[in-house]
Amino acid sequence: MIIVFMSLCFITVVCLLGVCLSSCAKGINSSDVVEIFNRGNAYADMGDYERAIADLNRAIEINPKDAEAYTNRGNAYALMGDNERAIADYNRAIEINPKDALAYTNRGTAYSDMGDNERAIADYNRAIEINPKYAEAYYNRGNAYYHLGDKERAIADYTRAIEINPKLAEAYTNRGNAYSDMGDYERAIADFNRAIEINPEYALAYFNRGNAYSAMGDNERAIADFTRAIEINPKDADAYNNRGNAYSDMGENERAIADYTCAIEINPKLAEAYYNRGTAYSDMGDNERAIADYTRAIEINPKDAGAYFNKGFVYEELGRFQEAVEAYKNFLSCVSGTPGMGNFIERARQRIKELEGK
Repeated sequence: MIIVFMSLCFITVVCLLGVCLSSCAKGINSSDVVEIFNRGNAYADMGDYERAIADLNRAIEINPKDAEAYTNRGNAYALMGDNERAIADYNRAIEINPKDALAYTNRGTAYSDMGDNERAIADYNRAIEINPKYAEAYYNRGNAYYHLGDKERAIADYTRAIEINPKLAEAYTNRGNAYSDMGDYERAIADFNRAIEINPEYALAYFNRGNAYSAMGDNERAIADFTRAIEINPKDADAYNNRGNAYSDMGENERAIADYTCAIEINPKLAEAYYNRGTAYSDMGDNERAIADYTRAIEINPKDAGAYFNKGFVYEELGRFQEAVEAYKNFLSCVSGTPGMGNFIERARQRIKELEGK
């Protein structure tokens, strides 16, 4: 499942704050400051983050106490992937205005992007203390809990976000993901349905609903949803991959291979698509192509245990027993200590024992 974080919020100044008026550089017209600030935000909205930063730098030079300028420059840095600089700017914004709930929320998102969900939650907590009606802070805290594996707290936060803002489609989608992970597909689908009602062009909601239908074995509905997701976003490699899985489950390997190929064309680093296409080729008896795809999947992800195991099986089919042994041994090295793999581990050991005598 895919979890979506709310977009970073940019503040647009429509009238100059008092602090700006009192601390603008001598000879600078206050309307010029507003123009520079808002022009920086406009550049950010256009995705031109370097120009945005340049304008926000100028706004900060004119007024070093402009917390909003620091917040927005931090947003631009975050959107460029420079979370360390983003956090430094959010820190400065908070120093200037300790009641800046937005700066706490966006700093939390930067921490979460860096994998530090504990710090992220602390920041979302502070944002909620400042503004208990801040739906996005609950939503993002839910995402942090989700990534920590605490689905119940995640659901509670998504629910609170929805109570505050019933039109927050992303909260329905992510709550649906949490329900789906817990095996509650009916509730998950109900949430995805609501997200789609709010935003009929929400490709991710169709994608995730398709995953839920697949998990329930309803491949026809899954295919319909993946198809809709692709219509909205033709560059969605995951949607092609998962639609391929649904076709494969229905025994339509040629269609499955066509979808896996599309996924690979869009994202040549999508190891899952090579693995899945290899399995489809294997099911069709095209073992050489299967091996080629499993090999490519392993090149991208050397810890792809399934690719090693399946590669061993295909090598056996081809009578290439020593290569099969090597593949099974690589599989065992990947899954050492992994729970739930007992049957596969035992089978790999048995195959190695039998094949080494040949």
